[in-house]
Amino acid sequence: MGDRDDAVWSTLQGNWNQLKGKVREKWGLLTNDDLEHIAGHKDRLVGKIQERYGKTKWEEANIERELREMNQPITTKTTTKTTTTTR
Repeated sequence: MGDRDDAVWSTLQGNWNQLKGKVREKWGLLTNDDLEHIAGHKDRLVGKIQERYGKTKWEEANIERELREMNQPITTKTTTKTTTTTR
């Protein structure tokens, strides 16, 4: 699972500028300066969230799960409506 986590963090780091807004929405106590300093680095992000919110509330695994969800591409669901006519 370590390779998968590394891939997730590499992707997050690459998309950091797009994700900053979502991170700020989720963890509003983080300042713009915090986000600039974090720059997509896992240890910095986890440490800053734990510092602002308390370690017991946000364990590293929970932070990683939230970030994975934020970073997933938005998928659209297509539904088809079927109409039946009886005679």
